[in-house]
Amino acid sequence: MANFAPVLASLNGLAAGAFLMSAFGLLATRQMQGCLRFYKLQSLTVIASIVLIAIGMHVPDLLAVALLDFAIKPLLIPWLLRRYVREEIFRRREIDQVLNIPGSLLVALVLTLIAYFLAGLLPPASDAMGNINVPIGLAGLLLGAFTLAVRREAVPQLIGIFGIENGSLFAGIAIAPRLPLVAEMAFPFDMLIVALVIGILTRITHERVGTTEVGALRSLREEAAK
Repeated sequence: MANFAPVLASLNGLAAGAFLMSAFGLLATRQMQGCLRFYKLQSLTVIASIVLIAIGMHVPDLLAVALLDFAIKPLLIPWLLRRYVREEIFRRREIDQVLNIPGSLLVALVLTLIAYFLAGLLPPASDAMGNINVPIGLAGLLLGAFTLAVRREAVPQLIGIFGIENGSLFAGIAIAPRLPLVAEMAFPFDMLIVALVIGILTRITHERVGTTEVGALRSLREEAAK
């Protein structure tokens, strides 16, 4: 296996690069369909990194985590969103956003640099192969939080939350790959429940109010209170 270590490390670096690009894509895209596609790609890169670290570090439990993530993140969660969120939301051309795309990408670049700086303050990865995961995962976490902050509608904000979880998992598997299996599997199930609840609430809200924009819903609540 030692002979394959450089190959596994290179493949993991490729997965990390694709993960970071998909995090930028989640932030830059203005279409709901594209946002969902970038989330699927990001989830697949996380799964690929989990498999590579499981093989390189001889942690078979991570293979079960990868299998569960594959079933839930790129497959089941998008299906739930398409099932419970009205198709009209996915057909809309643009997602409302607080900051324009060039400004968002500039902030994202700064956040990525901050993530690399903060990564030096975190515990080192358990193996040299996973060292790249810590700064990239932290960058994904920060970019997911920024995506959540700049989006104005419920479903894109939900995908921002999923981006935060993907980032934390991408870094976490390198820092503590030998966590108990039950703890590792708790995250995908949590995301599944969140997707189901938000999807149903978004559908009901859109049917009754006609919008899923969070700011508009807040205005309606304030007007009702008056």
